[in-house]
Amino acid sequence: MDKQWLRRDCGTQQDIERLANDLKISTVMATLMAQRGISDLDSARAYFNPSVDQLHHPFEMHHMDRAVTRIAQAVEQGEKILFYGDYDVDGTTSVALMILYMNQIYSNIAFYVPDRQKEGYGISEQGISHAAHHGFGLIVAIDCGITAVAQAAMAKALGIDLIIADHHLPGPVLPDAYAILNPKKPGCPYPYKELSGCGIAFKLACALNLKVAVLRADPFQYIDLVALSIASDIVPITGENRILAHFGLEKLNANPLPGIAQLKETAGYERQYDIADVVFKLGPRINAAGRLAHAHSAVELLIGGAPLVIGKLAEGVNELNDHRKELERDMVAEALEIMAHDAFQAHSLCTVAYAPHWHKGVVGIVAAKLVEQVYKPTVVLTNGDDGLLVGSARTVDGFDLYDALSECRDLFKKFGGHQAAAGLSLPREHLELFKHRFDQAVRNRLSTDMLVPKVWYDMEMGIGHLGWTLLKNIERMGPFGPMNMRPVFVGRGIPVINLSVMSGNHMRFQVRTPQGGIIDAVAFNLAAHYEALCAQPVADLCYTLEWRQWRDNRYLQLNIKDIKLLQS
Repeated sequence: MDKQWLRRDCGTQQDIERLANDLKISTVMATLMAQRGISDLDSARAYFNPSVDQLHHPFEMHHMDRAVTRIAQAVEQGEKILFYGDYDVDGTTSVALMILYMNQIYSNIAFYVPDRQKEGYGISEQGISHAAHHGFGLIVAIDCGITAVAQAAMAKALGIDLIIADHHLPGPVLPDAYAILNPKKPGCPYPYKELSGCGIAFKLACALNLKVAVLRADPFQYIDLVALSIASDIVPITGENRILAHFGLEKLNANPLPGIAQLKETAGYERQYDIADVVFKLGPRINAAGRLAHAHSAVELLIGGAPLVIGKLAEGVNELNDHRKELERDMVAEALEIMAHDAFQAHSLCTVAYAPHWHKGVVGIVAAKLVEQVYKPTVVLTNGDDGLLVGSARTVDGFDLYDALSECRDLFKKFGGHQAAAGLSLPREHLELFKHRFDQAVRNRLSTDMLVPKVWYDMEMGIGHLGWTLLKNIERMGPFGPMNMRPVFVGRGIPVINLSVMSGNHMRFQVRTPQGGIIDAVAFNLAAHYEALCAQPVADLCYTLEWRQWRDNRYLQLNIKDIKLLQS
């Protein structure tokens, strides 16, 4: 699928030259800074020197004082506290952080993670019943609960206080909870709105540490959990998230919690981890527990324990992840086959794929893979319980999926998510109506331009200007992730030599610089260009500048994002 290359806005040339002079940096770095909203010396210092002093005070979050007071009261009175989390990386890290923090000073606590297959996303009635049956007077729900109106009412009726610490978008009605911590909640004055669920758990721990003398402990001991959640939940790497990710990655690389250390060992990846490494090496292994078995084991792993125990837990999630890959591959292939013979799909601007036997735990990954293939807002559904279909949705760049799905809210039994991803369940008999209403909602919002996949780049850069000095400056701009991506460059008319195809539709080759030098390049998922490049080995390349290590030596490397063959 041909992609459109778009350059990020970087202001005027006059602005760039002024910034370069003020900061005493090259125009290349000034351009990259301007594209990230850095316009003066103070913002540059804050960007290049993340500090915990830049974090906002936790009590700026609405209801934080109320939540802290209630937890302190529970501790003082010896109440049982249940920490309830979602089954993905963000939810399991959130629960693990609170359990680790509280365990230092209070033992009458436990955690609950719902069974993805039996209970689905968010706070479940089964979870509330579990709390009531086991005598918990307080539930702290983290990374879920902001749309749990019925479940909050059930908890209240059973005499259980509910604190919700969530980062997802609220629905039209807020749950009647004892306290709701969510920067996205209407009227919440907290300055930064994009914290992960574990980020909010971290803020809650910080607030407890500040206000409650008997609950004082250092929340920064667990900041590697926050980095794990930030990376895996694909939240913006801006503001507080960038600071937390910076210090979290430092700890994850230098002195990780025992469970994370064991997970890294199982992954077999020995380099220093960055955000992308966490996303692809650690996140899927934790998620696999909740997708295919039960996320309880992932929480136990993150909490840590005896080396033999966490070693077995890490091996278990690794095996589940291998099985997940097999299921994912088979489901994607089957979905594409179904779609090829579906008259609705031929004319719709969305994808709604359904098969009764697909694994519920993998539908979200499959939806993301289908977006890559057909590039439309996509919902993947399978059979749930009690005659319901359950599924996940993913979308294309620039399209607000949550907004479109909200038009179909009356058809859903459960629904939650954000602009880029959502989860839902609906009665089987609503499927056809949902397909057509969702398609209409997409048509009302989707521009033709959104259906063309895009590659954003920062600036054109001939490969003759590449070198270790530039790479060193680029590395200082990390951690990289959404809203702070690794700089992407475009080089025109670059000679390509020594091409080879690797397994998995990948390529390796080398490029020749104007000075006669050679730089290695790797092109993931771009082997379709192999034959054309062999026939005409000159192309425009969209790339990032990285390095690779072979034995004791480091080499510059281009990571190719897209290739445009020159017109003959």
